[in-house]
Amino acid sequence: MKRSASLTAALLATALLSNNLPAQSHAATKATAKKRRPAARRKVESSSERQIRELREMMLTQQAQINDLKGMLATRDQQVQTAQTSATAAQAQAAAAETTAQQVTAQTAQTATDVQQVKQSVAQLETEQSTLTDTVVSNQATVSEQINSPTTIHYKGVTITPVAFFALEGVWRQRSVNSDINTPFNSIPFPSANEGHISELNFTGRQSRLGALVEGNAGPFKLAGYFEADFLGTGTSSNNNQSDSYVLRQRQIWGQGSRGGFTVTGGQMWSLVTEDGLSTNNRTEKLPNTIDSQYMVGFSWTRQPALRLQQRFGTVSTGMFTAAMSLEQAQITNFTAAGTIPTDFFFAGVGQNGGLYNAAGNVSAGNAAGTGAITTYANNVAPDVIVKGALDLKHAHFELGGLARFLRDDYFPVTGYTGTAAAPTYTYGTLETSHTAAAGGIFGSGRVSANKYVDVAVQMMAGQGVGRYGSAQLADATLRPDQTLEPIHNYHGLGSLETHPTSKLDVYAYYGGEYAQRTVYTTPQGALIGYGPRSLNNSGCYNLPAPGGNASGTFASLAAVTCGGPTRYMQEGMMGFTYRLANSPKYGRLQYQFTYSYLQRNLWSGTTTGVTTPSGPRALDNMIHAGMRYYIP
Repeated sequence: MKRSASLTAALLATALLSNNLPAQSHAATKATAKKRRPAARRKVESSSERQIRELREMMLTQQAQINDLKGMLATRDQQVQTAQTSATAAQAQAAAAETTAQQVTAQTAQTATDVQQVKQSVAQLETEQSTLTDTVVSNQATVSEQINSPTTIHYKGVTITPVAFFALEGVWRQRSVNSDINTPFNSIPFPSANEGHISELNFTGRQSRLGALVEGNAGPFKLAGYFEADFLGTGTSSNNNQSDSYVLRQRQIWGQGSRGGFTVTGGQMWSLVTEDGLSTNNRTEKLPNTIDSQYMVGFSWTRQPALRLQQRFGTVSTGMFTAAMSLEQAQITNFTAAGTIPTDFFFAGVGQNGGLYNAAGNVSAGNAAGTGAITTYANNVAPDVIVKGALDLKHAHFELGGLARFLRDDYFPVTGYTGTAAAPTYTYGTLETSHTAAAGGIFGSGRVSANKYVDVAVQMMAGQGVGRYGSAQLADATLRPDQTLEPIHNYHGLGSLETHPTSKLDVYAYYGGEYAQRTVYTTPQGALIGYGPRSLNNSGCYNLPAPGGNASGTFASLAAVTCGGPTRYMQEGMMGFTYRLANSPKYGRLQYQFTYSYLQRNLWSGTTTGVTTPSGPRALDNMIHAGMRYYIP
């Protein structure tokens, strides 16, 4: 397209030249003709010839000019092509340069980003280095702490956590019960006893405790073992004369396996009737805050060999329920049968020297031949069976359970009753017979933590033959006229208020009571026998001991003769505080404790100088316990 335009322009220029310079072209034609023709042969040309010649010359001239213009156009076209090529190359170079510039810009941005990332990486590395340094230092300190101050001891695949406290404790009682730090509540003396007129003050370190928790993780099974012991045992040579020497005794020792929510525990442990703090788990028992190792009147407990099964459902946040069952060592305690009773029966035996029961059993009744000996060790027919359900909420814990017991005795049946009500006599058959009396009851507890400062709780038990499970140890059973055992109705309960004003101070108050129902039978002779007959003589309960002493320095006591009623109701009110002077997870806890207790023991009414009274006598005692304990961390 550009070449055609250039050619058109050249033709136009040629035409213009042809029109503008005719004379010049004609003259040039003539001169050229003259040069071609020799002078001798010149001739005069005609006008037509001249015009034709001139036209030819003009055409030749124009053709030459056209040729020159074509050359010029070709040169210019070449220059244009070259310029276009150069422009294209320049554009390409410019595009390449722009691309390069963009790449450089992008590279510069990437470089800046890389530099920023490098800076951040360097800063992060510095932070990580600092953190790593701190971690290494901390780990070194932790490792050093674990080596020098381990919280547990590692042995093969198990961890061992020591458990111990060391105690100095003391008790003052207004009326003596001739006991150490523990109180035999059912022995509070009346004025007719020597101890009813004298106080006692005893110091002891025997409640100091040693123990350990051993735990292992065997895949899906969690294994544990626990033992604890104190020095409240009494050996044959134990005394307070010069070097107080008392023996180590077993408190708890059990093994445990669990998987998921199911747990089985076997060994000596707190009974399932004891209130727990979480589920029915061992080592969460809720004990009264008392120094007295017999705890509180109304508190339900035993520690004895048992096999416990428990299954947990749910979580505390949504409501956790636990079902548990326990088979526990049985025993008949404080059998009481007043009046002139038949004597050819037995339900227990004296420990043998060749066995592992104490041969110095406390015989409380029997006949002259000893066949009716009633001692510490019952001949059990079955274990005590206990079931319990526990419900745990975020701020509360509730329990409800049942207890089944089986009280068995062997006897020779009474075949004849003779004599009088005051002096009955019995005739016995020759065929030994066995009888088992079903006993047991229900129990429950509730504990609510209103806030971190206050805990309120109550627990109760009611049933037949369950006196053994109360701290006062009231009688489990008495005797019918036919010599079979009759469980006594028992009721006991404990209410508690525990406050935590500060992290170092606890202040608390408790009230508990235990009741044994009067259980009396009339023999064919008209004699009253059983637990709490109204014919028992209570006339001397408030009398002073008889004058006159003996070589041991004691007065004669009237209690056994003229204050014969058994306990109807025991009650205790207690208040106190615990102050933790130091409490460190590294160094342990040093605490002081002080409690005051008021005790009242009420007897079943009997006769006073032959007259039946509507209410029975009562004995009172005041106690103060104080102690200092250091718990290892």
